[in-house]
Parts: sequence; C-alpha cells; structure tokens
Amino acid sequence: MLVSSQGVTVVVLLADPDAPTEMAQRMARTLPDRLAVKCGQGRRFDVEVVSEPFTAGTEDPATLMRRIMDRQRAEDWDIVVALTDLPLHSHGHKVVVDLSHEHCLALLSLPPLGGLRLQTRARRAVEETVLRLAGPQTATGAEGAPRSHPPLGSFAGRLAPVHAGPVGEEEPADLRYVAGGPRGYLRVLAGMVRANRPWRLAPGLSKALAAALATGAVATVNSTVWSLAASLSAPRLVIAMVGSLALMIGWLIVDAQLWHRAAGDSPEARKRTALYNASTVVTVGIGVLVCYAGLMAINLVWALFVLNDRVFLSLTRTPLHATEYWTLSWFVASIATVGGALGSGLESDEAIRAAAYSKREQERRSALRDNDGD
Repeated sequence: MLVSSQGVTVVVLLADPDAPTEMAQRMARTLPDRLAVKCGQGRRFDVEVVSEPFTAGTEDPATLMRRIMDRQRAEDWDIVVALTDLPLHSHGHKVVVDLSHEHCLALLSLPPLGGLRLQTRARRAVEETVLRLAGPQTATGAEGAPRSHPPLGSFAGRLAPVHAGPVGEEEPADLRYVAGGPRGYLRVLAGMVRANRPWRLAPGLSKALAAALATGAVATVNSTVWSLAASLSAPRLVIAMVGSLALMIGWLIVDAQLWHRAAGDSPEARKRTALYNASTVVTVGIGVLVCYAGLMAINLVWALFVLNDRVFLSLTRTPLHATEYWTLSWFVASIATVGGALGSGLESDEAIRAAAYSKREQERRSALRDNDGD
C-alpha cells in the first residue's frame, strides 16, 4: 500500500491546458476527502493540479506514459493521473485509460467518457484509478507484470461500453481499458464534440455573425420577403432551413480546410480519420444550429418592433398574427444564414479553427499540416 514518508499520499492531476485543467481544478476541491472516506484506514491524500501540454507532438499512449513517468521521477510524486481531451488510439482500439501499477501513474482520455455528465464521470474514473494505484499491489509474474486485475467498478461496469484492452510488451502500462462497439464509438464522438465546445462557434465568428445580422435586418423589412414567407408552406420552410444550414456548414469546413485527410492507407488510419471528420461535422453543425436559433430569436424581436400590421396586410393580403411573425422570422433566419456563410469568407482560417476546435485539437491539426508541408 502506497504511503509517503509524511503519512500523506500526494496525488497529482497532470492536465492538458484549457478544459482538462478546469476539470481537474474542480475535482481537486473535493477529491482528498472523497478518497480518504473511500480508502478508510486513516489514509490522507493531498491533491495537486499541474497544468502543462504533456501531449504536445504525439498521441501515442506509450510515449505519453513515458513522459508522465519522467515527470513523476523529477518531482517525486506518489501518484500521477494525467488528463487529456485528445482521443487516444492503440492497437486499433480507442483508449480510455492506461495504468502502470509499478510506477503508480495513469493516463486518462476524456472523450471516451462521453459528452454528458462528463465532470461526474471523470471524477469517478479518477477516484477509482487513484484508489487502485494507492491500494495493495497485485502479485506479479515472472516478467514483473501484474497477473490479473479486478475491473474498475462502475468505470468498466456491465452497462458501460468499456473493457480491458491489449497492452504491448514494451509499453509502460500494465493495464488498459478501451471503448468498444457502436456505443463506445458514439461515446468517443460525443466526447470529442464536447471537448470542442461547439456553442463557442458563433461568438468566435464575428464577421460572419455581423453579416448574418445585417442580412436578417434588411430582409425583415423587405416586402418581397414578406410575400414569400406568407406563401411558403411548412415543408418548404424546412427545406430552406436545411439548405441554408448545409450551405453554412459545408462552406466553413471547405473554406477553413477543416476536413481531415488520412495519414496512411491502413484501415486503422481511415477509421481514425472518419472519427475526426465526424466530430468536425457534428461540432460545426451544432455551432451553426445554435447560431440559427439565435438569428430566429433576434429576427422575431426585430419584426415585432418594426412591422406594421396595416402595411403588411396591404402588401401580402394576410393579417399579421403570431403565425406570420413566426413564419417570417423562420424564413429570414434561413436567408441570414446564407448571408453569414458569405460573410465567413472574410474570417481567417485560424479564427474559424479557433472557434471550432479545442486548444489541443488545434495544436494537433496544426502539427499534421506542418508534417504534410514537410
């Protein structure tokens, strides 16, 4: 059982900058007490958060584990749990967590935990990992590797798409959990989208948003738009909405070169590329959908302020009721989204990437572009 010389086990959460660091800092407020209660036997824990980009330049779990190991030796930490919002892959599997019982360290990838209740799931995973590393060491075989490990409780429970995965002989880890099956794929995808924070897309594209707002303001007071909105059926309004959203999403992805190309011809590389591209489409799609909803709300308020029922009736032969306000705002939002797509051409590629991706994902894609350039 691991206990430091002062009777306090020092647990370090080594976190990538941005979202992982924020999550680790929230965990650190309650983690010592929760660990002490679950561990019992009068054990005490001291939890520290260290924020640094330990994943810079690589996504290989074995390389990252060696980096963490070197950092641990330099600082003389008792237990290290590293957190990253990058999806990690090894032997064709999506890695959730790597553990080294010998060195008392672990590497946790946040995307496989999913997009909902991420803070709670991450806290539970960290708790169970620390308790495993701080507990009695399992008997080892001839090669020094643990012979067997019981599952990590709810972390790899019966209903979770997480199971033990293969570990190479030369890897520092002696236990690995991976996400498998369709549910595991969807969890990783949701986690990647969550890490990108798609709701930040609209505020990050100031020029596109300004173009969309200007287009909507002008279209709302245009009598031709009034007549079109009054004559369009619901299916046609839906088609206009879907078309404008698809145009905006496609334009952003193509113009800013967000589409990921496979680094090789292997099936594993193609699957990884498909996952990254799916996360891009979903991230940009959610961001554009949030922008569309905001435009509808703004256009509705603007229409309530400027439209005159008598003028509207004389031009469209339709009374101005709640339905007409809603229909006009809906149609104008589609027009404004097309205007925003054109306005996004004024944004730099860097601004679009910064709005669409997390900090670590930006650095990863930047490194890939540099490699392609070389």
